[in-house]
Amino acid sequence: MTRQAPPPHLATPLASPEHDTSLPGTPMPPLDAWMHRQQSSGGSNMTAALLAWFEGPPPTLSALRRLAGGRLARYERLRQMPSAPGTDPTCDSWPMWSTGGPFEADHHVAESPDVITNGLEAHIAALFTTPLDPRRPPWQLHLIPATGGFVLLFRAHHALLDGRSIATLLRALSDETGALHPGRVRGPAPADAPSRSRQLAWNLGDLLPKACPLPFHGPVDPHRVLSFRQVPRKELDAARDSLRSAGSAERASTNAVFLSATAGALRTMGLTGRPLPTLPGICALVPVDVRTNEESQLLGNHYATVRVPLPRQRDARLRLAAVDSFIRRSAIGARARAQAAVVSSRPRKITPLSNAAGRYVDSPRYFSLLCSSVSTHAGELTLGPARLTAMAGIPPLGPGHPLAVTAIHHGSTSVVTAITDHNHRHLAPALAERIHDEIRALAS
Repeated sequence: MTRQAPPPHLATPLASPEHDTSLPGTPMPPLDAWMHRQQSSGGSNMTAALLAWFEGPPPTLSALRRLAGGRLARYERLRQMPSAPGTDPTCDSWPMWSTGGPFEADHHVAESPDVITNGLEAHIAALFTTPLDPRRPPWQLHLIPATGGFVLLFRAHHALLDGRSIATLLRALSDETGALHPGRVRGPAPADAPSRSRQLAWNLGDLLPKACPLPFHGPVDPHRVLSFRQVPRKELDAARDSLRSAGSAERASTNAVFLSATAGALRTMGLTGRPLPTLPGICALVPVDVRTNEESQLLGNHYATVRVPLPRQRDARLRLAAVDSFIRRSAIGARARAQAAVVSSRPRKITPLSNAAGRYVDSPRYFSLLCSSVSTHAGELTLGPARLTAMAGIPPLGPGHPLAVTAIHHGSTSVVTAITDHNHRHLAPALAERIHDEIRALAS
């Protein structure tokens, strides 16, 4: 197979400031520091991961290590290690990033043995929760055999990389063979800049509890259960078009379809709590990337979160219309950038009050469920003769939140993932399947 030249942004090694805004030996940015501190919470296990399915022959382990050494070694972020006085992440001293030794692909790229009899999902869940080596930068790339091809599991401590960062690294490992589609990331335009009064209202509102604790909230154990459902693009597109049949002039966003389908799944499973008018509603915590187009290759944590109400209506199209309307009128992109600016300027002292002021509040009264939806906006990606067919996101579970859901949209396939701790293992396959059912209902 003839290997095509890498795209322009990967052809020449870029200087580290283009990938990492924190210099070696400097204090962690606030969001990194919060993720680092949360690792001390027994069942939190603040590891994030991205799973990529490939159709075709897998590379050998040595070939994958050579590829990683050639394409990932230039990312300075992958040599960063957390450090804190006494190496204790629970202390109040602000943690630091320090630079490790040379890039060592042999220590970070591993081949999985034969998938255990419990199946691929259980095998990945076990790998996902395996502790990262504390002596080295906290990331790992696993090559896993699968029927008809293989999968790559890229996992990292969330203090080091967010989901967009991991996707950037997986894309750097791959070859672009199709037309490129730029990501829908916009810089703060003057017309989009919120007023000071609106920013103040957002800041104050984010400090207030708004969510309904759901029946599954409680302690989180350290084990994980995963369930994946692949959704054909034609079903997702038909679900987006259903908003027009309800009288709207525009299609719904993929994010709105995912959130409204999640709301419907919670409702039909009886997981919405007591629907009394006096109680707060169900709120999804939605991560929003705040990188501009010029910052698209930045690694680290560059996002903010917005709470989106999940409606309880019986009619699926009414739920979709309500979510899509909220997303449009609330300008969640501008809101996320305003929040990120406040958080990044927070004083470097870890206290319960500063956690609340920084929007890092774990109580189920602040958000009911983590819901993350990402579109890769990439052309066809290959690894040698193998073609990347689908991707899935695996987020960490925060204290008190033993359930999270994600949707990754790549090419002609979207993958809905539900992740729970072991105590709530029955919820993972049921919720993933119900979300798919709700998307199909919108598409019909």
